[in-house]
Amino acid sequence: MNLSNRQKQYLKNLAHPLKNIVIIGANGLTEGVLAEIDHALNYHELIKVKINSEERETKQLIAEAIVRETAAIKVQLIGKVLVLYRPSEERKIVIPR
Repeated sequence: MNLSNRQKQYLKNLAHPLKNIVIIGANGLTEGVLAEIDHALNYHELIKVKINSEERETKQLIAEAIVRETAAIKVQLIGKVLVLYRPSEERKIVIPR
């Protein structure tokens, strides 16, 4: 699923007031963290993940791995916060066309 810039902007606006649901710390991206992200996406559809890494390349690699493993859509990566979207079967969020 590809999102247009307008649709991404809509999701960014929805994500703005959200708190970080998952925080990736010193242990990095583990199976448990991926399972928690997957569970959170199933329940919320739109989540924020905080990646505690100072290096930009490391954050990018972690974000790409999360997107690949969870089949989610990266809405944005700004600073240490990654915003992810994956529609659930019940479709809680209606994205404009």
